Amino acid sequence: MPSSEQLSELLDPATTVLLTVECQQGVVGPDSALPELAKEFRSSGALGNVARLVAAAHESGIQVIHAIAERRPDGRGASRNARLFRAAERLPVQQLAGTTAVRVAAPIEVADEDFVVRRLHGLSPIHGTDVDALLRNLGCRTLIVTGVSANVAVPNAVFDAVNLGYTAVVPADAVAGVPADYTPAIIRNTLALVATVATTDEVLGCFKRPRRR
Repeated sequence: MPSSEQLSELLDPATTVLLTVECQQGVVGPDSALPELAKEFRSSGALGNVARLVAAAHESGIQVIHAIAERRPDGRGASRNARLFRAAERLPVQQLAGTTAVRVAAPIEVADEDFVVRRLHGLSPIHGTDVDALLRNLGCRTLIVTGVSANVAVPNAVFDAVNLGYTAVVPADAVAGVPADYTPAIIRNTLALVATVATTDEVLGCFKRPRRR
């Protein structure tokens, strides 16, 4: 874990953006298409921690981007080149554009100044979406990555962020995957090699800490 001073230097509100990954009702809500993942995200406290981070970001003037995965009702443009995509087509809850399934899940609040970026294809919340262009136009240097899942989309976001030149920060208790023991394993053995790993409380402490002049 980084020192509080090191983390504070990374999390300058003027150059930091908070990304929530697939924190949508159809993924992490009560009527999720992936109930095991939703249960883990909620019972572990990760959903609540994401909500805390978003609320604090709003208070601190840190930009928030919500990355949503959705598909058209006719499926046009959707990826089908992996087993994951084909399995998703058969799930009882579909992430259809314009439905409640693709709304950001409570208790996470969406403010007027937030960006909601929706993708119709692929695995990444960043590659092939508007996120990178938005980050550059916002002057982002550090990207805080939260949400689901630690199996696929969260690591993808971290790798993309690092490859694009951003510093990635991962609050370990604000992400989740399945099975439950997979999340700490991938954080310890993979994400910690390329991102700064912290806790939600440590990140929140930096949000509230006065900046040195």
